[in-house]
Amino acid sequence: MEMIDLSKFEPQETLNHTSKGNQLKWKCDGYWYKADHMGYEGLAETIVSALLGKSTVKYPFVAYEYSQIKYKDRVYSGCKSADFLADGYDLIPLEKLYRKFTGGSLAVDTAHQGEIKNQIKFLVNFVEQTTGLQNFGQYLTSMLEIDAFFLNEDRHTNNIAVQYNAADDTYALCPLFDNGLSLLADTNMDFPLERSLEDCLKTVEAKPFSRYFDEQLDAAEELYGIQLHFNFNTNDVKALIDSYRTAYSQEICDRCEALIRRQMRHYGYLVQ
Repeated sequence: MEMIDLSKFEPQETLNHTSKGNQLKWKCDGYWYKADHMGYEGLAETIVSALLGKSTVKYPFVAYEYSQIKYKDRVYSGCKSADFLADGYDLIPLEKLYRKFTGGSLAVDTAHQGEIKNQIKFLVNFVEQTTGLQNFGQYLTSMLEIDAFFLNEDRHTNNIAVQYNAADDTYALCPLFDNGLSLLADTNMDFPLERSLEDCLKTVEAKPFSRYFDEQLDAAEELYGIQLHFNFNTNDVKALIDSYRTAYSQEICDRCEALIRRQMRHYGYLVQ
């Protein structure tokens, strides 16, 4: 397993902050490195991106790799990914974009739209009318399918973003990114390993349109259609997770494998 010494680099603040605190992140030689903060975020990122590579997803996604990170006197597990911003572009979270154009809060105003379909259409219409981007509804539905399948609990409106080039006032979609709080990765607070999988599944909550993954996914797919299918089987999942059993505990790896198997059954229509 790769180890990189980042002791000479100060952690950076990033725009796509989690709602669960500040994860240590560094930028070095064109890569972002993220240290595990709540539990096993690096493993979650790595698993999700590897399995997205075995899918029909229509949009680019960020590829994450497991990495050990040395920072001063500590060694962290985590992950690395190439900087995905195009030349001349900055990352603009939708919450910031909405505040710039309206002065209000996208999360608050979206919630005021009532039923989930109306909330989704409100957000999609704002993005398309403001940025000129097309088919944002299909892009968002892909994101919600991934979030539901992998139980990403951190998809708030600061964690959906577009790219912006101030020089020519143009926008571009971001690759699908930031799945670190998927797969019940928060073992420090909400999903300690001693809790059963069934008990954890009762309390994990979705964002940003509903606390229930299936509710917001059903609404998005009714509006914009099914956007992706997964092309892996249980043997693929086992082989992938087995490759990280020297980096993470047996309990963590067993939980991830059992959870993905469960999700494959629950979302059978997305698994080919």
